[in-house]
Amino acid sequence: MAARAYWQGQIRLALVSIPVEIYSATKSGAQISFKQIHEPTGKPIHYEKVVTGVGPVDTDEIMKGFEYEKGEFVLLEQDEIDAVKLESKKTLELTQFVDADEIDVLYYEKPYFVVPADDLAEEAFIVLREALRSTRKVGLGQLAMRGREYVVSLKPCGRGMVLETLRYADEVNKAQGYFRDIPDDKPDQDLMDLAEALIAKKTSKFDPGEFHDRYVDALKGLVERKREAKGAKVIEEDSATPAKGGSNVVDLMAALKKSMGQSGAAAKEAAPAKKAATKKPAAEKEPAKRAPAKKRA
Repeated sequence: MAARAYWQGQIRLALVSIPVEIYSATKSGAQISFKQIHEPTGKPIHYEKVVTGVGPVDTDEIMKGFEYEKGEFVLLEQDEIDAVKLESKKTLELTQFVDADEIDVLYYEKPYFVVPADDLAEEAFIVLREALRSTRKVGLGQLAMRGREYVVSLKPCGRGMVLETLRYADEVNKAQGYFRDIPDDKPDQDLMDLAEALIAKKTSKFDPGEFHDRYVDALKGLVERKREAKGAKVIEEDSATPAKGGSNVVDLMAALKKSMGQSGAAAKEAAPAKKAATKKPAAEKEPAKRAPAKKRA
């Protein structure tokens, strides 16, 4: 495998140890980044370490500090910090198994691919993968990597498995503080039927290739046009008509019907079969035959 393993070790389940390697499942190379440039010379701008009222300082005069009160710091030597770093243990012990839907999406942080380290590990790896799949469980444990300890989850993914680092409880805001003022009202059933019909109409299999970062695409286009323009401005006017001011109140029923692309009556017929079945239209009658034209004398 061409990529370099992010971590190598073993997954332990009771007395069973499975040598594995994990690789980052995501990449950031698709993003556009900018540097600050000195326009007269076209050269990048560098940053200096400065102290207010003192000016530039040498790097050997810099220490790390923790601000425990406003303007008050505890200074720490690098070897003091290194002394409390966790040793990167080579074992991930699965200590708990939970249903996948028990873990709130807010806790998931970053995914990694997990593969067996060698041919001898494949059999045990496959057994664990299929056991998790058949029981629909997620394995949990703690793993020390690069001086930090993570809570991690382990779940099947195709022929392999995915390990995901999880946030700790004190790193996640409680949703109640944000959702408290939302009323606990029951929605109108007709609106629900229309909304469910609209969801059903737009339901399909997830294909991540259908989605693109339009902002990144636009930036790439801008960079290319700027190169061709040899420095001239290339701002394009937005031809979209600005929205007129006024009330933000929306007729939800009308908006849902318009989204369905149907009239009110047709939209109700397209709603889920909670309504009474509509009568079938009567068969159309054949047009009456014309009487033969009278012959002229």
